[in-house]
Amino acid sequence: MEFKILSRPSYSLLELRMDKGEEIVAEPGAMVYMKGVKLKTEAAGGLLGGLKRMVAGESFFVNKYIAFDDAVLGLSPKYQGDIVHVNVEGELLAQSGAFLASSANININALWGGAKTFFSGEGLILLKLEGYGDAFLSSFGGIIEREVEDGFVVDTGHIVAFECSLDFHVKKAGGIKETLLSGEGLVAEFHGSGKIWIQTRSVSEYIGWLSSLIPSDARRQN
Repeated sequence: MEFKILSRPSYSLLELRMDKGEEIVAEPGAMVYMKGVKLKTEAAGGLLGGLKRMVAGESFFVNKYIAFDDAVLGLSPKYQGDIVHVNVEGELLAQSGAFLASSANININALWGGAKTFFSGEGLILLKLEGYGDAFLSSFGGIIEREVEDGFVVDTGHIVAFECSLDFHVKKAGGIKETLLSGEGLVAEFHGSGKIWIQTRSVSEYIGWLSSLIPSDARRQN
């Protein structure tokens, strides 16, 4: 299939052109427009797979779009930001909420990684994309791709996805004073070699900024 990412980076939309018989899997609610496509809704990975996705903060169901003619399909994420194409070759880890769409042969599972996956407000579960094919990930803000070597540190709220060749541990950004006064919370320090995709904005920081604009009386009433 052919794809284009339009209106980058703030209000990106993914446009796919599919030949007859080609399939794409996408998050529910992502469809903006379509032509020559049949929609089928199912639980990815069956009941157990759907439940695992719910634990990860994803939808129980996914939508499968099947081209019955030369087809066009437009998809967009729920929030403003960018979309990136990733060629999955084996395994890829993504933050909950980052998955937009993929080739039908990519398996999407929730992965429990222990306490080290506690990404400050981002959840304890990562999504594991397995297989070979195309994946499309979305972000809040723009997306930056970096080739990582030992000691690369990223704020946990800015991680979109990373290759499984990388290991990481979560720690405080600094000492007690820095943690309290710098406005920085938890960071992930990556080791090994591989790619990471970073979003230029943090959802939690944005929500905190919006909350600061609400008058205190209004906050108390709510």
